[in-house]
Amino acid sequence: MHIILVSNRMATARTLNITPRSVFVIAGLLALAIFASALFFSWLGVRFNLPFAAELVASVQEDRNRRNEEYLKSNVSSMAVKLGEMQAKLIHLDSLSDRLSRLLGIKAPEKDKARSNAQGGPLIPTSRPLQADQLQQEIERLSDSIQERMEALTELESQVMEKRIKSSLLPTLTPVKADRVGSPFGRRVDPIAGVNAMHEGIDFVIETGTPVIASAGGIVVLAEHHPQYGHLIEIDHGNDFSSRYAHLSQIKIKAGQIVKRGQLIALSGNSGRSTGPHLHFEVRFKGAAQNPARFLNHGTHLAQFTNPIPAGRLPRR
Repeated sequence: MHIILVSNRMATARTLNITPRSVFVIAGLLALAIFASALFFSWLGVRFNLPFAAELVASVQEDRNRRNEEYLKSNVSSMAVKLGEMQAKLIHLDSLSDRLSRLLGIKAPEKDKARSNAQGGPLIPTSRPLQADQLQQEIERLSDSIQERMEALTELESQVMEKRIKSSLLPTLTPVKADRVGSPFGRRVDPIAGVNAMHEGIDFVIETGTPVIASAGGIVVLAEHHPQYGHLIEIDHGNDFSSRYAHLSQIKIKAGQIVKRGQLIALSGNSGRSTGPHLHFEVRFKGAAQNPARFLNHGTHLAQFTNPIPAGRLPRR
């Protein structure tokens, strides 16, 4: 920076060249002078007990303390607000987790950390507010708790997804709309031969041409005519589960096709070894016949399979 000085007493104008370094030097000297003056007045007040110097130092110190106190109060207030918001969020997450667990019939994830830090005792309020460091510790503790609840909700979401997948792949959907059941699962007198025999499915009494839907999603492994089952469909649902639909009048799908839960697969009929129009429906686990009523009545709550019928193959042609 160039400064030109012009005066009536000077024959020529003078130029002052001010560099950034000069500015920093001047500013440093000025700050040093102010600091030295403060120290000098402070020393005077202490050495000679001058009232005005002592009052000046006390006023400066009081103003500084007041500003620091206001700053701390402002920070503590904002931290207290944040603490309240986090506590409300934590309560909401706990309530949401418990409500979802009850609605979905899923056991809520364990809160091990919460139990390991269990506390209690009577409430004895004090008038002394929490300090900044205490508030910070409480905020950190609540932050860990919220993270734990979020992980628990993520685990709950995984259980819900797993349950939905299992539900869609288990034959729990009734394949036809029928008014009554002709023959349940179990031992009976064979309607044609008149001898005791095992009935490995459920017979739904319906009119010919009634739509038949897939009880669960899967891959069609059989879609053909069988001498005893008549027009037959077998669907593999994965996890060793399969279902069969027999005595059909029409087959709407092909072997190797992927079908969805509830998809139309056939029309009912009276084909094969049958005394009248109906749908013969079987559910098998690892090839063994199961009582379809367990699946249709209880949905996915299938924890046990008792007394399975060890007949995994179709009767011989």
